[in-house]
Amino acid sequence: MSAIHYRNEVRGSGVDAAALKRTLRALLAAVDEPDATISLTLVNDAAIREINREHRGKDTPTDVLSFPLEPEPFAHERLLGDIVISIDTARRQAADYDAPLQNELYRLSIHGLLHILGHDHEEPAERAVMEAEERRLAAAIGMPWPYDD
Repeated sequence: MSAIHYRNEVRGSGVDAAALKRTLRALLAAVDEPDATISLTLVNDAAIREINREHRGKDTPTDVLSFPLEPEPFAHERLLGDIVISIDTARRQAADYDAPLQNELYRLSIHGLLHILGHDHEEPAERAVMEAEERRLAAAIGMPWPYDD
């Protein structure tokens, strides 16, 4: 069974942590990584801005950052990486999409997980593949996709 290391640094965020962890486990199963370990940290815009500046050289808040871990040949568990989500940005985006915050957190978890697994969206062809996989994973967890243009 997968292990989810979860931390919410935003007091009073209203996040259903148990549902978020269950969803991450379902997502790991849907990408054929049912025994993998991943971490998810929820932060505010100030914290994600600092992380974004430190690791990507971009001095701005963002919605989600992903940090894949290099596989270790002798590891006893499959450690995929870390996902960091800004609750502040997720809340604004959820309002823009007229979606519940929890669904936006699921969407950002999907996006972050796909980056950890090597997907990208810089080029149009990559973007098409990643978006199709995002939709597949949303369907796998029973989440409606209100994010069409």
